Amino acid sequence: MSHVNTMRAISQDVLGGPEVLKAVELERPEPRTNEVLVRVRAAGVNPTDWKHRATGGFLGEPPFVLGWDVSGVVEAVGVGVARFQPGDEVFGMLSYPFGHGSHAEYVTGPARWFAHKPASVDHVQAGALPLVSLTAWQALVEYGNVRPGQRVLIHAAAGGVGHVAAQIAKARGAYVIGTASAGKHDFLRAIGVDEPIDYRQTDFAEVVKDVDLVLDTIGGDTSTRSLRVLRPGGLVVSIIPVGSDDFPEEAERLGVRALRMLVDASHSGMAAIAELVEAGKLRPTIAGTFPLTDAAEAHRLGGTGRTTGKLVLTVD
Repeated sequence: MSHVNTMRAISQDVLGGPEVLKAVELERPEPRTNEVLVRVRAAGVNPTDWKHRATGGFLGEPPFVLGWDVSGVVEAVGVGVARFQPGDEVFGMLSYPFGHGSHAEYVTGPARWFAHKPASVDHVQAGALPLVSLTAWQALVEYGNVRPGQRVLIHAAAGGVGHVAAQIAKARGAYVIGTASAGKHDFLRAIGVDEPIDYRQTDFAEVVKDVDLVLDTIGGDTSTRSLRVLRPGGLVVSIIPVGSDDFPEEAERLGVRALRMLVDASHSGMAAIAELVEAGKLRPTIAGTFPLTDAAEAHRLGGTGRTTGKLVLTVD
């Protein structure tokens, strides 16, 4: 445990592989007006973490502390915070991308980024959920308006975003089609996927049709090819926010819709996620947990692209 005014965090001085990550002592932040100081108990690791570690992404040059997912306990509240008090268990996503910093013992952020942690899950499960579930919720519900009986295709349905999206689509009454390698099909069925597709053996664009909504977690060519499986007026939401003009142009040609998005911090989104968790309709699958100081190991494992579900850092 750190001194009173400092905290442990995982930082880096240069861009590169997992080995650039190191434990450092930083000043503990103070909550400003309408902010909470959260003692981090668990923080998910997402593909965006290892991309930023390697390339700098939206953040540019290090040093920086990565991490957007957080589950923990409110340690202190700033002036004006009415939603929480010290001792409350909360979870949430720090503003993406510039609110980063949850791979640390403490983090501050506006109270509206957080919601009460569902009592039915522990901090590890709660810490796995925010970024992936908000991404899926915003894509499927806020932009896709998914409704009972609709046909939804989810790419990489065993991945972090995918396995949460499948459960959200199912909870909304959709018929869910999901792509994953054959070894993951039993897992897909267990989380409610009606029709697993082995992307290694089968071209989804040839076997899937009349889809209302596609969640594209891959980008590139997959975005554009996904447009072909839609019914007229259907929608592909891609969570890869940049790419070629072929995507919107092809959508227009085919009489369908194409949308690119970035996840956005949201209290109402987190509250909706918490409701699904409490109703027993949403559970993250944990691929592995690592102490905060083993962050590099989590990055190494995540970078293989072979994990099912989510990797989580734990903070004692």
